[in-house]
Amino acid sequence: MTSAPAAPFGRMLTAMATPFAADGSLDLDGVQKVAKHLVAHGHDGLVVSGTTGESPTTTKEEDGETLAAVRDAVGPDVKLVAGVGTNDTATSTYLARQARERGADGILLVTPYYNKPGQKGILHHFRQVVDVAELPVMLYDVPGRTGSQIALESYAEMIGWEPVVAVKDAVGDMPRAAKLAGMGYAVYSGDDINTLGFLAHGACGLVSVVGHAAGKELASMIETFLAGDPAGALATYQRLLPAMEAVMGVPNYGATTAKASLELLGVLDNRNVRSPLVPLDDDEVTALRAGLAEAGLL
Repeated sequence: MTSAPAAPFGRMLTAMATPFAADGSLDLDGVQKVAKHLVAHGHDGLVVSGTTGESPTTTKEEDGETLAAVRDAVGPDVKLVAGVGTNDTATSTYLARQARERGADGILLVTPYYNKPGQKGILHHFRQVVDVAELPVMLYDVPGRTGSQIALESYAEMIGWEPVVAVKDAVGDMPRAAKLAGMGYAVYSGDDINTLGFLAHGACGLVSVVGHAAGKELASMIETFLAGDPAGALATYQRLLPAMEAVMGVPNYGATTAKASLELLGVLDNRNVRSPLVPLDDDEVTALRAGLAEAGLL
């Protein structure tokens, strides 16, 4: 059996939700509860202040406070990847420095969104942030949110930058993911529902949303597949499909469904999000509960 691909940030990571109080303020006690819950349920890494952490609506100061609170909660052994990607290079370099100072093991660097630079602009932006961070880097390719996709030629250049070691791939193109693995990237599936297919195409792990409710199960699926038992991994995947579809199957998915899942599990006592997101309504929570229950998670 061939050896499993290297996983520099762990194999089972979740893009952690950021809890808020009723008035919209940052809830650091809630942050630590969520972090401890995830680590107790199969995670060897966490992504802090990613999209599911509502990074578009958190301040730089809040991002620093959140990262420090998570590190304090989980101790030194859990890999923490700090989301620092924005559409402003100056802001991203500030966040990258802060991430290093607050104890991150790496940074998550998304393609600049809305202003939609070309490949030269993407590379210029990434190079500046990478140089400042002085930490290992996970690129994040999610064209459905950013409007831009990293070209394979750009990946070929960046794999030569020593800190750039991984990519969270939410493009969903499995042959393309295999090419990235062949270049030397540690490829993480950026979509729960694609994880098993990605593993078959050379991925090393997952950056999840469903992991808020199914961390142990997803971690088991990954390890089972990499141990040479694809049938066993498929059985777990099939059992989790109702949860994946429930968490990712509403237009308002992501932070909203993650927080509602945590509320249903009793980890949080609310599902507060910041506008322009709105919390799941009662019908959506009912559907989410049914999906989690069908998967055996409630």
